Amino acid sequence: MLIVNIKQIAGITDGGTGCLSGGEMLTGMGTMDDAWILLRDGLIHSFGSMSEMPQVGSDDVVDARGGMVLPAFCDSHTHIVYAGSRHGEFIDKINGLSYEDIARRGGGILNSADLLARTSEDELYAQARLRAEEMMAKGTGAMEIKSGYGLSTSAELKMLRVIARLKEDLPAKVCATFLGAHAVGRSYAGRQSEYVEMLVSEMLPAVASEGLADFVDVFCDQGFFTVNETARILEAAAKYGMRPKIHANELAVSGGVQVGVRYGAVSVDHLERMGAEEISILKDSTTIPTMLPGASFFLGMPYAPAREAIAAGLPVALASDYNPGSSPSGDMRMVMALGCIKMRLLPTEALAAITVNGAAAMDLRPRYGSIFPGAVANLLLTVAVPSLDFIPYAYTSPFIRRVILQGKYI
Repeated sequence: MLIVNIKQIAGITDGGTGCLSGGEMLTGMGTMDDAWILLRDGLIHSFGSMSEMPQVGSDDVVDARGGMVLPAFCDSHTHIVYAGSRHGEFIDKINGLSYEDIARRGGGILNSADLLARTSEDELYAQARLRAEEMMAKGTGAMEIKSGYGLSTSAELKMLRVIARLKEDLPAKVCATFLGAHAVGRSYAGRQSEYVEMLVSEMLPAVASEGLADFVDVFCDQGFFTVNETARILEAAAKYGMRPKIHANELAVSGGVQVGVRYGAVSVDHLERMGAEEISILKDSTTIPTMLPGASFFLGMPYAPAREAIAAGLPVALASDYNPGSSPSGDMRMVMALGCIKMRLLPTEALAAITVNGAAAMDLRPRYGSIFPGAVANLLLTVAVPSLDFIPYAYTSPFIRRVILQGKYI
């Protein structure tokens, strides 16, 4: 595929670039105006200025008609394998109940686990695939998907098998995360330590034996799992080669950042309650702080301190947290807009957060998340827009003309 008459290619890096930290989020992704780009065998082959375009043979020549080309979005935190929805709790939220209030009443994650247990694997796959296709249509080319609505060995394996099927069937890149420590299953109510023991001695070996997870995650927060329990789970998972991605500091200053960094987490996610101590600890690590503004928007929580993290030189990623209870949307353009409007990121910084840094938070750099010869050809071709700034500014206006994954239209 040869795309010509591109107003601007944005998101260009060199082939060795990993994540972008601090000021690099503003300066580390280049642009090229009035450009062409050639895709071959699912990869970006070359690109350049229209004034210097060589003779390039292609059976598929696309006139961009003044649109932009961007890297497809990289969503490093989702929970899209779930049954049904939790719209019944929506009224509770409107009436003032918090996420914690609903969980204490036996709702929230446990309601999703009850419904998932009654749902067949094929039906669960069908529902999740629809959500993934919606995400791809809105520009996502790589996504992490977590388990965590099973809370029993059989149901967690069912979820992870669905994710494995999505990996095989979708043109998007999919990473799988085992999140058995999302909550304590109802059958273990009041016996959290026994649940953790079962997770370590039964769930983890079963997941590992089928090779179903790239990462392990723990909801290390107030009312969920403690730092010591988190450390025990991470130590057990490390024996099977599962790297951590931690839910941390969503509801309280939990110690989740500290334990994540200690065990070499790829990312620590949420961070709505992150302060100066956590920022300082992250500065001395390779762990990527991943912020989820969709959850802050939906739950009315504080937004994570993105500006402070960038000022300290950290590589901020933004993700959707697509799930039925606290962020029922996988629209990464909306995430970008919230990053700008509510977290005060500049549009170029927000683009870095949802592309190159999102890819790094899934350990997918450098092949995903930016544009350079040899990168996977996951791209967005936009309609004619005035500039990149217009995309988060006019945050409900359609802007995608075509989504290209692995060098082909979806």
